[in-house]
Amino acid sequence: MNQRSRARVRRRLRSLALLELINIPLQAVIWFGELGFPVTVANAAGFALFSLLLLEGSAYWGAKLRQMEIPRAPLPGARAFAAARVLNVPVLFAGVAFTVWAVAGDPGRGTIPGLGFALFAVLEHVNYFHTQLMYDNRADRRRLRQHGLCRSHLSRDLALAGARGGASA
Repeated sequence: MNQRSRARVRRRLRSLALLELINIPLQAVIWFGELGFPVTVANAAGFALFSLLLLEGSAYWGAKLRQMEIPRAPLPGARAFAAARVLNVPVLFAGVAFTVWAVAGDPGRGTIPGLGFALFAVLEHVNYFHTQLMYDNRADRRRLRQHGLCRSHLSRDLALAGARGGASA
């Protein structure tokens, strides 16, 4: 990869890491402030799951940026990401189950946004740890057209780290 391409990738990784973090307070202001959805237990639980996945995403893009500094370096924090991939599943299951139960018991502004956030967190987990669902640049869209859905970048990095003995894939 030439110097110009490396600089472009670094900018993109920095941008992705920062935007994931910015989205947490931004979404809180939009949904709970501007739109006035109440901060109930169900809404807060769903938002907490959503925030957790955005934090993990930001951490991954930051780790990827640090990895670029040393050629052929392992992914920093690969073990933590491998653990998160496993530990997220029961946490997400419990959160979705709770928000579904809350919506079933009292559907409305106090529960439905929480379920939406919880389901979005599940999609983010899939997008980061398993199959890439977000195709927001030309190269990703071209790969989608040519090959269909692909393994996520983090999934590939964890598999590589596992092959190197750096994390269980």
